[in-house]
Amino acid sequence: MKFIKKFEHLTIDDVPLVGGKNASLGQMIRELSKKDVLIPAGFATTSQAYWYYLDYNNLRDKIKAIMGQLTDVNNISMLQKVGQESRDLLKSGTFPDDLCREIVQAYKELSDYYKQENCDVAVRSSATAEDLPTASFAGQQETFLNVIGEQQLLESCKKCIASLFTNRAIVYRVQQGFDHFDIALSVGVQKMIRSDRASSGVAFSLDTETGFADSVMINSSYGLGESIVGGLVVPDEFVVHKPTLIKGFKSIIKKQLGDKTVKIVYAHGDNGLVQKVLTTEHEQTHFSLTDDEVLTLARHVLIIEQHYSGIKGSWSPMDVEWAKDSDDGKIYIIQARPETIHGSKKENHVLIQYNLKGNSGEELLTGQSIGQQIVSGIARVIEDVRDIDQVKEGDILVTQMTDPDWVPVMKRAAGIITNRGGRTCHAAIVSRELGIPAIVGAYNATQKIKTGQSITMDCSRGSEGFIYDDVLAFETKKIVLKTLPKLSIKVMVNLADPASAFRISQLPVDGVGLARIEFIINNIIKVHPMALLKPATIKDVTVIEKIDKITAAYDDKLTFFVDSLAQGIGMIAAAFYPRKVIVRLSDFKSNEYRNLIGGEFFEPEEENPMIGFRGASRYYHEKYSEAFALECKALKKVRDEMGLTNVVIMVPFVRTLQEGQLVLNEMCKYELVQGKNDLEIIMMCEIPSNVILIDKFCEIFDGISIGSNDLTQLTLGVDRDSALLAEFFDERDLAVKKMLQLAVEGAKRNNVYSGICGQAPSDYPEIAEFLMDLGIDSLSLNPDTVISFLLRYHK
Repeated sequence: MKFIKKFEHLTIDDVPLVGGKNASLGQMIRELSKKDVLIPAGFATTSQAYWYYLDYNNLRDKIKAIMGQLTDVNNISMLQKVGQESRDLLKSGTFPDDLCREIVQAYKELSDYYKQENCDVAVRSSATAEDLPTASFAGQQETFLNVIGEQQLLESCKKCIASLFTNRAIVYRVQQGFDHFDIALSVGVQKMIRSDRASSGVAFSLDTETGFADSVMINSSYGLGESIVGGLVVPDEFVVHKPTLIKGFKSIIKKQLGDKTVKIVYAHGDNGLVQKVLTTEHEQTHFSLTDDEVLTLARHVLIIEQHYSGIKGSWSPMDVEWAKDSDDGKIYIIQARPETIHGSKKENHVLIQYNLKGNSGEELLTGQSIGQQIVSGIARVIEDVRDIDQVKEGDILVTQMTDPDWVPVMKRAAGIITNRGGRTCHAAIVSRELGIPAIVGAYNATQKIKTGQSITMDCSRGSEGFIYDDVLAFETKKIVLKTLPKLSIKVMVNLADPASAFRISQLPVDGVGLARIEFIINNIIKVHPMALLKPATIKDVTVIEKIDKITAAYDDKLTFFVDSLAQGIGMIAAAFYPRKVIVRLSDFKSNEYRNLIGGEFFEPEEENPMIGFRGASRYYHEKYSEAFALECKALKKVRDEMGLTNVVIMVPFVRTLQEGQLVLNEMCKYELVQGKNDLEIIMMCEIPSNVILIDKFCEIFDGISIGSNDLTQLTLGVDRDSALLAEFFDERDLAVKKMLQLAVEGAKRNNVYSGICGQAPSDYPEIAEFLMDLGIDSLSLNPDTVISFLLRYHK
């Protein structure tokens, strides 16, 4: 055929002939099918077919004349005018007979291949200048789904050709310095995967926000994939850790349920090619992929990344579209292209930190954070794309959701806020490419925020973004990491929120000296573990309903707890892998445990919880040992199933030698045994008895980490929560320093690890230097103090 190329006859070198999307599909079918990566068959019209169509209909000069009217792409009304006129001309043409015959013949052969009379196909546009190393704006041209029959196919092909002159494509070419008539359009025709009755989505071979390279991020929802990119849903999100996946482990380190309130399915009759329908309650409360499907997809994404990295000769992170077929239950790759935000960056070892100054203002809304920046500006609430010319330079655009027609005005905005969408929706993708922050999925933003209102967007604190009333002061700090000194001791970091782990792992630290799992239990799990173990004890129907809702995605409520805790720990461990991550066992006080859902039915009311039923004493006690078993199972899953053996376990608040041994015995019941699979178990050194008997405790544990907060409290007899006694709570007190000295010297004497994870070295440089002089093995600091600490030693 003169104007048609089947996908299997194409390679990545054919971009000038069929565009980036189609060339990539051909490359994958030729090279990756043998590695069990499934790609639906199809064909592409060539660039010659595009020029032939234009010249046959005498359109080239006419469109040039129209485009000559556009002298400024920021003139939105003129942009809309010339774009519409160009598209109308292209759609009004007719196919030359020979080109028409070739398209129809290729479609018949594709239908025969799939043993269907008229197979259902997706018709996609692939421009010959797509997927540049520096930009790949989402959805420049059109896609048509569930196209059936020759007539629908030919009409869809025309519409695809016309979409080379969408407003956003025109702007893109101008900004990239391309002449509109140096670019051709190839139409890709690909067999549809029946994901309308299953699920589909996108996957990236890195973390899209931080550029963390060792993860595969998967977004998934029910129905056809356009619901995710179009921001109609907040999808399910899964994250898989690459290094341990390669080793054969089941390393799903995050599973986050999305709302998935609608899906796009096939339409029949006169209603169009596809239609939007509501999902069922069961679909909304359950994950749209099984764990095995997540792992299979992640392996395929990894294969694709490795293949394209080999072609490029350097790391090439990938942006992949996928779909699950309801007929055969298999996962298919629909498209793959290079990720252009982080993949094109040169390694420059520069870190820019954003921090709000002083007390934050009134918090208006939260959503999913894009961009790791802070910006302030005037809100401009826009309900309809026809009103986008109201957005002025530096405004913060607030809308329901963007689509490709919004791109020209998004460039003017200082930030973008949308009611709907997830981290791979159109607004998120384009915001990253433009280098501006966005907060997506901020429900009711268009109602809560008013046009003209001064607001501040804080996207600097991980995956959750915050919107504040008024203009708030903030500061930025630029750090060239390679200039920071390497110290003789290990500098580690304290961490609680798994969502910030990828970002914080970019700090020049040797690992995590304290991972607090209380944050995971309090903010992600939210339910008291005993309430899951003994639901019959709960007498409040409202509490039972809350628990049922939170755990709805899991058939077994205990599995919910174990998996959620394991994934939270796993995110932190994966972010720093293979650097050590010291995970402290839960150390809630009884009053804090009572605040968990169902907690009031299982926790005592104590006069002084600070020195009450906490830490090690809970783990073997009959009132809590069953809950501790869940904690142990989660840690075992992290180490044995996820393969994250960089996790070290730390036992808090061990009052006596006997108690230390009882806890170790309890952990052995769940196969957490010192030395097995290189497991280290250390102890928080935070009670005077720990220091007095340091030699004995070092015989039981593999090391110590000093908890200076509790050690100060118990050495000086000061309630650290008492405002009245605040002046007496001082880690620099001579008695406390003596305790620190005895602890470090005792650990060194016994040749075991010693570190500190309390607040003291973060607050007081003199304490840090005192401990360094003693020869402590590591200091663990709060994330916001790491850089300033290292800069003190910068020569």
